[in-house]
Amino acid sequence: MARMQKIIAWKDPAVPAQFGAAEQRIHRVLAESAGPLALASLLKMADVSRGVVQRLAKQGKLLVTEEPLAPEQAPFAADLLPPSNLLNAEQVHVLKAIEGRLQARAFHPALLYGVTGSGKTEVYVRAVEATLALGRAAIILVPEIALTLWISEICRARFGGAVAVLHSGLSDQERAREWWRVRRQEARIVVGTRSAVFAPLETIGLIVVDEEQESSYKQEEAPRYHGRDVALMRAKLEGAVALLGSATPSLESYQRARQGKYELLCLRSRVENRPMAAVQIADLREDFRRTHRTAPISQDLRAAIAQELAGGRQSIVLINRRGYSWLVLCRGCGATVLCENCSIALTYHKKRERLACHYCGFSRRVPRVCPKCNSEHIYFVGAGAEQVEEHLRTLFPQARIARLDRDAVRHKRAFGQVLSAFGAGNIDILVGTQMVAKGHDFHGVTLVGVASADAQLGFPDFRAAERTFQLLTQVAGRAGRGRLPGKVIVESYHPEHYAIQMAASQDYVSFFEKELHFRRLMHYPPFVALASVLVRGEKLEKAIHWSRQIEGFFASQKMPEIKVLGPAAAPLARLKGAYRFHFLLKSIRRAALNQILNKCLAYCGEKEIPDRAILIDVDPVNLL
Repeated sequence: MARMQKIIAWKDPAVPAQFGAAEQRIHRVLAESAGPLALASLLKMADVSRGVVQRLAKQGKLLVTEEPLAPEQAPFAADLLPPSNLLNAEQVHVLKAIEGRLQARAFHPALLYGVTGSGKTEVYVRAVEATLALGRAAIILVPEIALTLWISEICRARFGGAVAVLHSGLSDQERAREWWRVRRQEARIVVGTRSAVFAPLETIGLIVVDEEQESSYKQEEAPRYHGRDVALMRAKLEGAVALLGSATPSLESYQRARQGKYELLCLRSRVENRPMAAVQIADLREDFRRTHRTAPISQDLRAAIAQELAGGRQSIVLINRRGYSWLVLCRGCGATVLCENCSIALTYHKKRERLACHYCGFSRRVPRVCPKCNSEHIYFVGAGAEQVEEHLRTLFPQARIARLDRDAVRHKRAFGQVLSAFGAGNIDILVGTQMVAKGHDFHGVTLVGVASADAQLGFPDFRAAERTFQLLTQVAGRAGRGRLPGKVIVESYHPEHYAIQMAASQDYVSFFEKELHFRRLMHYPPFVALASVLVRGEKLEKAIHWSRQIEGFFASQKMPEIKVLGPAAAPLARLKGAYRFHFLLKSIRRAALNQILNKCLAYCGEKEIPDRAILIDVDPVNLL
């Protein structure tokens, strides 16, 4: 039997003068919501008891109905509060520009650059409303399943049953039901992750790509595609508006907007003119000089959390590492415990007492002695989210602490329960990986701490600085979104790095200019088209032989417009049992790049190099 939830609406728009304060609050909340609300949301927003609602319903002032709770809509989602419907001047200006493009009924790409907390979501919803008014349909894409919860509930509060949700976290039955609802045109709004861009909607007028810079929009398995790029192409085919949104747009998208290929729309201030959170950089080198020891969090962050707890305020601590420790090291011989299938050290998970590989899933027990030299001096290196949570529980035993990562929450219901509890103020400190960094709107959070903020800077990837800046800026945006000002503490061993400094000042444009300069010097996107050719084989000799053959092919081609780097061992030289070598191809002309890649595939066929041994990725987002 389907679970039900109560929906409350006001019958008479007039408010009698003799109404008390509680009744006045209920009327105001329902009026501002521009539609009925779930009972749980109404109670929270109006700060009233169930008894008040029941009394007004008996008096005929309120209309109470029940509706089934769809399987993809968890009951705790009704507790999530929709954002304010009041638009500021910037939002009105942006929305008018979008509405004008929608009325033209022609393809139009636009980039909505808005600082964190500037009200981009409300602009999306209003744009969807305008699209429906024109008799057309809309798609809203988000980068992660976790974010579909918030966006879908906002849309349901505004549009009711016209919303369908599509993502891989649904069961086969749920996904089939939602797909057929869309196919039969019962739902005219689709919210989902990258695969939702293929929803069988007709007469699409708007496709929104929220957090367009996220690498999770790229599908790494065949068929390879980028959800953002497919959204742009589908909008072009449908004659629709493609609206890309972010507080930290990818360099490629922002460059296209500056060149006039996309319309640039800006929201430069937070709603209600709330100030951006103040950011402090904690130098971990100085922290070690003061304490002469290493700890999962710095003294500065520890003191700040204690201050927030004393004031009854909430904190978020971001540590973008799963597990308890990064790796296990033998102090006798210096060996690490590696994965049997991948050239990477296993991560220690204390709760499970296992060492695990996050790439292939291999796991084993924690050895009591070193597998190489039998030394008993086993050392755990680095702190992950599990260790940070344990450390905070030791420091603040009275605090209510929860962790949000793939190990702590393994299904959508657990994820939503944690977020709901945090939003209701039942959790004081939320520790998590990048799952806590973007998209969430918690008004009670006044402190955000970022542990090991510069961990990504050492990655062998030309986007390392960009991703570090994006992550820090996004998580800094979780603080100070309510009435109280926010504070952010960023821990770093490299506080002088420009990505750290500019994230601290939350200055996207300055970062864009500096990073663009380096990309131009080194011939990386957005100044060239990039492709990766990965050669892999279960036997090292075979992988090397095929790589040499392809190297010879590239050397034989007259390609003045194309630069070939490699072959070289991939940063992850062995993954899931396969040895890997890669080439990087750069070209100022995409057509020339596509031509040489097609010739390469034909050559591999002639040389009988197996199809599964060659993996070509155009515009790669992951070079590991």
